[in-house]
Amino acid sequence: MSSVSHLVETVDYDRTKLRIRLLHIGFGAFAKAHVLVFHDDMLRRTASDWGVVVARLNSGADELTGLDEADGLFTVGEMSGDDLSLREVGAICATVHPKRDGIDALPNRIADPDLAVITLTITEKGYCLKDGRLDEDNPGIQQDLATPDAPSTAIGVLVEGLRRRHAAGLAGLTILSCDNLPANGELCRRAVLDFAARLNPDLAEWIEGNCTFPCSMVDRITPAMTDSSFATLEDALGRADRNGILCETFRQWVIEDRFAGPRPDWHLAGAEFVEDVAPFEDMKLRMLNGSHSFLAYLGALADKETIADCMADPAFRQAALNLMLNEQAPTLSVPDGVDIKAYAEALIARFENTALHHKTTQIASDGSQKLPQRLLAPIRQHLKDNSPWPLSALAVAAWMLYCRGVSRTGASLPLNDPLSARISTIVQETDGNAYVDRMLSLSEVFGDDLPGSAAFGSTIRSAYQRLQTSDIASVLKA
Repeated sequence: MSSVSHLVETVDYDRTKLRIRLLHIGFGAFAKAHVLVFHDDMLRRTASDWGVVVARLNSGADELTGLDEADGLFTVGEMSGDDLSLREVGAICATVHPKRDGIDALPNRIADPDLAVITLTITEKGYCLKDGRLDEDNPGIQQDLATPDAPSTAIGVLVEGLRRRHAAGLAGLTILSCDNLPANGELCRRAVLDFAARLNPDLAEWIEGNCTFPCSMVDRITPAMTDSSFATLEDALGRADRNGILCETFRQWVIEDRFAGPRPDWHLAGAEFVEDVAPFEDMKLRMLNGSHSFLAYLGALADKETIADCMADPAFRQAALNLMLNEQAPTLSVPDGVDIKAYAEALIARFENTALHHKTTQIASDGSQKLPQRLLAPIRQHLKDNSPWPLSALAVAAWMLYCRGVSRTGASLPLNDPLSARISTIVQETDGNAYVDRMLSLSEVFGDDLPGSAAFGSTIRSAYQRLQTSDIASVLKA
């Protein structure tokens, strides 16, 4: 065990005064590094009694128990190059897991009179949506509609908790999505109301009239923890913290100012409350996430393990910057006061952070769900404007090549995607242009419009052929 080599910013507020005012569903690495850090920062700056209960629905019961054994305390390490600063987060008062605590535990928490806000990081899959509405063919949704008092999905849990809250004569709640998808609050609202309407139209009406679903934009690069990450944290702390997390120093949270009741003073911790989140959302999804996906697929194909490895290659670095400024930025309505060139350069600097071992294959997961908003939305704008989009085409083609599961040197690439079964079938049955055309037929990804566009199809086929036959760095330079 090494000696403590870094000072830890310990909790300086009275945790005994905290009441459970906020519930977070989907508690994982990002929630620890983002939502809980903003909340902890707020508690340090106020005499607030806003305590937090955190929940997971499926895996992770043992991790929550480990957090309980640590009295809800965990460490966040903020890294930049060789610099590491440590903070102790103490906002958590309790944890909930239905497989550990019983099926009623989470809905009953939602029906707690003290509760005012629910935050969510359940990933896009957790909303059980299809074409912007509740997917009633989803097996989990079908099960929850059949047995609503024993829900298994996040949407089922929310509606059952709100039903109990309504039955008890309590006020509505603010349900705040913190997932990385456009109009996340509206999508959450639609899923909840569709589910509730199937059960009881009066309940749906009460939810619509008494609960709010603000949109938000979240930003903090938080790689998955590895054995090496935990070792780094242990060396800095002088002790192990299996609940801890490492992330970058940058964090941003833009929130639609639409709350059903009391609002946490997150602005004191740097959160921005705005009337319209959409311009910030689009800027982040396209500039940061779009270039992240670009680097992930092309980098993985070129056997680059991390985003920082990509940034060490001048061809990748320049291509990412060109993608942001020449292809993504022109499709945006830039928020007032934002210098888009400075924003792009700041993103490049964040990507260069060698302390963040953010694996290209981690970012490459769930591509069928990420591509539409990150890359295809701006491509649609370019097609409309008849403006060039060569780097965006390379990113889409690289996703297709990545899905074949082999890098340029023959290394295996993991395919973690909701459409993996269908994609694997296409991979086995086709190659070349036939493969590209079959991939373009995935309407969940490309919609009905792009496959019918001759300009789109020919551009993607050409980009795919270049990636198959040429060195990737050379293609980027060209």
